[in-house]
Amino acid sequence: MAVETVVQAGRPVAAGRTKALLVLCVMQLMIILDGTVVTVALPTIQSDLGFSQAGLAWVMNSYLIAFAGLLLLAGRIGDLIGSKRVFLAGLGLFTAASLLCGTAGSAEVLIAGRFLQGVGGALASAVILGMIVGLYPAPGEQARAMGVYSFTSASGASIGLILGGVITQTVGWHWSFLINVPIGLVSLAFAVRLLQAEKGLGLTKGADVLGAVLVTAGLSLAVYTIVQTAEPHAELTRTLVLAAAAVLLLAAFVLRQARSVNPLLSLHIFRKRQTTVANVVVVLLFAAGFGFQFTTALYVQRVLGYDSLTTGLAFLPAPIMNALMSLSIAPRLTVRFGPRTMLIAGLAAFLAALLWISQAPVDGSYVVNVAPVLAVMGAGIGLAIPAAIMLAMSSADAGDAGLASGLNNTAQQAGAAVGTAVLATLAASTTTSRLADGASDVLALRDGYGVAWLAAAAFVLGALVLSTTLLRTPRN
Repeated sequence: MAVETVVQAGRPVAAGRTKALLVLCVMQLMIILDGTVVTVALPTIQSDLGFSQAGLAWVMNSYLIAFAGLLLLAGRIGDLIGSKRVFLAGLGLFTAASLLCGTAGSAEVLIAGRFLQGVGGALASAVILGMIVGLYPAPGEQARAMGVYSFTSASGASIGLILGGVITQTVGWHWSFLINVPIGLVSLAFAVRLLQAEKGLGLTKGADVLGAVLVTAGLSLAVYTIVQTAEPHAELTRTLVLAAAAVLLLAAFVLRQARSVNPLLSLHIFRKRQTTVANVVVVLLFAAGFGFQFTTALYVQRVLGYDSLTTGLAFLPAPIMNALMSLSIAPRLTVRFGPRTMLIAGLAAFLAALLWISQAPVDGSYVVNVAPVLAVMGAGIGLAIPAAIMLAMSSADAGDAGLASGLNNTAQQAGAAVGTAVLATLAASTTTSRLADGASDVLALRDGYGVAWLAAAAFVLGALVLSTTLLRTPRN
């Protein structure tokens, strides 16, 4: 892989590496923030641009489909032509698309801009992990760097809820997108200077055009199938047909890779148990995490009666504890006890938080039923995410680092999409059932969220079992 770093006399410069890490994490933070900031602004966007309720979902879905569908391909392109080129292209496109979204005067332009944002986000995000591993190969330094990265990923969503409420209520929803433009331009200038390009493997080592088409179409269709299940009039037959088509496309991709001389995705990466199992754990962890955030925000608003801004502020314990863990405590503990131990401890804490909130009553107290849960969850995520990423990347060869990075990011996005869709569907169906039984609106909602939280706990329990039985601490 072409690993970009800041060098002087053939050796990495510590200050330069720190600045390079900051640029990479700023891009990741923009990507994460963009999702939740926009979520809070959706009602205002719907009113201003005349979206239908079904059409409004595509402000999120068009981004998610492009982002998740292209991550794997983008990671491999980074291996072939150099990560810096792919990162700069993604950052530039994301910034330009943010300008298009912020100045959109119609629903169609906004959806097109969101799709382009997804493409740019995929290009940049897919190579970030591989670049961080290249910048910080030593276990101790890598643990600290992954802590910074995981903080931006895990806390960015909660921070976005707060910023979304403030931005929408003060300067308008357009600035949910326009705020990315100056940040993106500054980051682009620093990235050009700080990240030194190295030669990639070359397109002849993996320029599988047919494979690229199959995997991108298959992943995009799979994500589309997931997100459309949450639409009010989703039909079971249509969903099954779409799911079958996605499976066929991905199966054709696997068959293509098995027979190709220069595969886009060398299947040997899945022969490494550490990589495969760690990515499954990442899927389950992100499914629980994003699904938990979605349902908890609804519980705070629709059951406890908070407005959008207060709801965002209510989530503050999560990023605070996540920062304390991932930026300070977790790196030192990881060096001492290893990433596997930290992953297991983090998952156990997250599981306890989910079981705790699943018992929250209709007349729950923020101090008793929400704030402590968010604090414990934030601490658990701060331990678990950097450890899971380190384990997923630990067995990747130098030539596959970009691919492993793209695979891990794909696992994160797939987990987020699946978790949100599954938990939202469970909550809605349970609420409908309870209403039919004569329960009050508020009680039916609470029961729906309770079932969703228990489902999230099942995801975390599965990740905990896999981590305990199949993962091993990598050798230094």
